[in-house]
Amino acid sequence: MADFIMTPNRRTIIAGGTAAVGLAALPAVATTMKQVPRSKFRGVLDTIADKVLSFSPETATSLGVDVGPRAGLRARLSDQSPAGNAAFASATDAMMAQVHTVDRKTLSPADQLRWDTVHYALDRAKEAKPFFYASAAQGFFGGTSPYVVSQQNGQLTSTPEFLDSQHPINSASDAEAYLSRVAAFARALDDETAQIKDNADRGVMPPDFIAANVIGQIKGFRATPPAEQKLVTSIASRTAAKNIPGDWRARAQKMVESLVYPAVDRQLAGFTEATRKAPHDAGVQRLPGGDDYYRWALRLGTTTETSAAEIHALGLAQNAELKARIDALLKKQGMTKGSVGERVQALNKDPRQLYADNDAGRAQLIAFLNDKIAAVRPLMPKLSHLGLKADVTVKRVPADIQDGAALGYMNFASLDGKRPAIYYVNLKSTTLWPKYQLATLTAHEGIPGHTWQGAYLAEHHSEIPLISSLIGFNAFVEGWALYAEQLVDEAGLYANDPFSEIGYLQAQQFRACRLVADTGLHSMRWTREQTVKFLMEETGKGQGAMTSETDRYCASPGQACGYKMGHNEILRLRVQAMATLGPRFDLAGYNDALVKTGGVPLALLPTAVDAYVKLKSRSAGPKA
Repeated sequence: MADFIMTPNRRTIIAGGTAAVGLAALPAVATTMKQVPRSKFRGVLDTIADKVLSFSPETATSLGVDVGPRAGLRARLSDQSPAGNAAFASATDAMMAQVHTVDRKTLSPADQLRWDTVHYALDRAKEAKPFFYASAAQGFFGGTSPYVVSQQNGQLTSTPEFLDSQHPINSASDAEAYLSRVAAFARALDDETAQIKDNADRGVMPPDFIAANVIGQIKGFRATPPAEQKLVTSIASRTAAKNIPGDWRARAQKMVESLVYPAVDRQLAGFTEATRKAPHDAGVQRLPGGDDYYRWALRLGTTTETSAAEIHALGLAQNAELKARIDALLKKQGMTKGSVGERVQALNKDPRQLYADNDAGRAQLIAFLNDKIAAVRPLMPKLSHLGLKADVTVKRVPADIQDGAALGYMNFASLDGKRPAIYYVNLKSTTLWPKYQLATLTAHEGIPGHTWQGAYLAEHHSEIPLISSLIGFNAFVEGWALYAEQLVDEAGLYANDPFSEIGYLQAQQFRACRLVADTGLHSMRWTREQTVKFLMEETGKGQGAMTSETDRYCASPGQACGYKMGHNEILRLRVQAMATLGPRFDLAGYNDALVKTGGVPLALLPTAVDAYVKLKSRSAGPKA
């Protein structure tokens, strides 16, 4: 395990000024006060969840809960106009009032943690108010994006793929709902265009290199003949496969021609004009209130109060430690000349590590990822007692959004069991992913990473409040996935695969370098070029990949810091639990205690671990 263990400013002030306390102290409170019936508190949480879903219909569809009383959500998209954002902000105030109808002290320890978790998200939503280029929804859901449209966010990069991969079409009503969303897509594009102009007039626009990428993406989307647009082909092929009568292809094509493409043209013109004088400055310090905004972004990204300077220093220290471990492994493989970064760069170019950069090579790479998922499944009993199915589908990032998309990402499985998790890998070029890096990527996105964590929520959804599936705290979610990369190494996956072990350590080192790069860009005025150079030299990753990564940090400040900060805290708490429990410590039980939280801020994670430690301390004898 890593030698550097973070000690963050955790257990920050939560709900109503109440300091978080160790779970060990809570049962005494519970025995001296009459507890609120669980059904009452669950009702409050479910009411809040329904309100959140009313503002985020796509989430309802993604989770498979847009049925019954929520069926109308299937025909809608989120309203991200200024009016829609204001309505969500007002709703979060009402949600906070609902939370406070329940006296926290009267809840069970587990429900106190849920109360704190929801309160934390609502507090972060409230903190968005000073920044006109932020929104309460960003604070609540835990993700920042100061620009209405960037290379990785906005309607154009999200809605067509969402409709294709997540909107179900099993009936004529589903198909009608799909078309309603196509029309809503056009309206949403116009809402974005108006906001792009307004924000630019107030000094907020993406840097010139992101603007150029976005313009290229818009032009690429627009250049596709309407009949070949995914918006058209998806509904046409799926209604045909289900024998759903209707002229769906012609109707969708007409909507693309008459509604969507005119809105795309307006966005292209508006965005081009708004960014004509875009600066080259990469960080958010240049924005109105940029320093305060970045402090909020770091709080969202890490769910701690750790400062940019502290995070930067931590990243440098952990990078040095991990480089030393990689150096030793490279030497064992006969790679002794040059810096660690230079030797890894040579490994990246080794033909034995590369798939052919064509469709056949892409198919082979995806097959390899599926093989790695299969190889991890037999190891899972060592790592978890949950026995989850954790179905996952591996897909290439759609070619029409690959230029700005992350190199790999995951969509959780739907709660209704009808859609498995989707693990996306960016294959714009297969050289982005040398073979030795793929096993650890798959542990992160697949099993026991994101797929496993999401599978618990899906396969136990009847036991877990729906709100737990709506609030995804970046540092926990990504920290768990990075910890999952370590778990498969500890379980022996790389015992006879030294290059994949190098890939695993390089991935850890890369996340340490993210701490340095993100804070460098947004707190220390690093340039894009300086950041790309640092990442290439330190990690050995290629220029194209590191340029894409740097641009990602520019568009989503703070998010990249969540990975290593979450990983560090999970390890710190594991060391603490092992020291307390001795032979009673059970690795799988510890891992399950984390997953069963559903995902909480790092500031609250010690509470869950305290509960695990207390439960194990009561058990008789050593672990089995």
